[in-house]
Amino acid sequence: MTVESTAARKPRRSAGSKAGTTGTKRTSRTTPKKGAETELVQLLTPEGERVENAEYDRYVEGITPERLRGLYRDMVLTRRFDAEATSLQRQGELGLWASLLGQEAAQIGSGRALRDDDYVFPTYREHGVAWCRGVDPTNLLGMFRGVNNGGWDPNSNNFQLYTIVIGSQTLHATGYAMGVAKDGADSAVIAYFGDGASSQGDVAESFTFAAVYNAPVVFFCQNNQWAISEPTEKQTRVPLYQRAQGFGFPGVRVDGNDVLACLAVTQQALERARNGEGPTLVEAFTYRMGAHTTSDDPTRYRGDEERQAWEAKDPILRLRRYLEASNHADEGFFAELEAESEALGRRVREAVRAMPDPDHFAIFENVYADGHALVDEERAQFAAYQASFADAEGGQ
Repeated sequence: MTVESTAARKPRRSAGSKAGTTGTKRTSRTTPKKGAETELVQLLTPEGERVENAEYDRYVEGITPERLRGLYRDMVLTRRFDAEATSLQRQGELGLWASLLGQEAAQIGSGRALRDDDYVFPTYREHGVAWCRGVDPTNLLGMFRGVNNGGWDPNSNNFQLYTIVIGSQTLHATGYAMGVAKDGADSAVIAYFGDGASSQGDVAESFTFAAVYNAPVVFFCQNNQWAISEPTEKQTRVPLYQRAQGFGFPGVRVDGNDVLACLAVTQQALERARNGEGPTLVEAFTYRMGAHTTSDDPTRYRGDEERQAWEAKDPILRLRRYLEASNHADEGFFAELEAESEALGRRVREAVRAMPDPDHFAIFENVYADGHALVDEERAQFAAYQASFADAEGGQ
């Protein structure tokens, strides 16, 4: 498997045409026009060319070739892990999988902007952010295999467990951020959610509380343009980042396929939070290259032309072009990374298949602090049900 599994093709239309953005213009912001979606922060074009930006250059001007290679490595290995998980689900090893294909730059760029003492509240697709926080990739798979409820201690990496309920983690993040502020700490909180979740009431409530209490939280929306089969234009008449204005805090739209821009924009937002300047809404404008989950068929609601246009803006290929043009990486680096990618795939496969089945009676633990008669009754009924299988096998 090659590291650039979504090879670029010539787009049939501008890859940002749905949003009114330009894919190749050598400027990081477009001029606002009536009726058009504008204000896209970009530091790397799809062709891998560096773009100057007076506001955000300072956040990446000191970045070293080593760190650039590190960002590339993060994206490649995250994509390989994601591809392996998708394959495992297709082979019946996982019950479900939510792929991040195409969103690597948004997650790695924002994830590497965080400090160790910052706290992350993810949804269920932030595999790249989990990678940045040091969560073992195999731990992410236990929940999707049905053998645990998450597989890691949130406080070990300041990375909360995956949240399946759409949008609820933004409330948790806001409350946690309010607590951080009351404690006088200078750390920040970041909440990840998608364009679909932006229509949930929980998110609106989070915006209200964060604004009123000046909470040190960054709302990071990965706008991959499809809430399952619902396109963004069916949910909002304005770009999502502009919603922040109505709540009284800034919003910014960043090219979600540009890892440098995502890094810079998130660093600025986190800096504001730590300095007591309150929340920021970051809209990472990207694209979901695959299905919403492995139970979804995206060909039923979107065409190949749209996907092909976005393949030309592949985040990994974009950074590779920049690395090669700048002589920051050679073929030896890419070959070693390919071998590391293969090794990661093997480790993931072996780890998943070796996961033990959970204790069938663990579901009755920790339901009540002091126990409960009804739970005891249900446990006994379940024990009898389990025993019936053994009796049936013994009678054959």
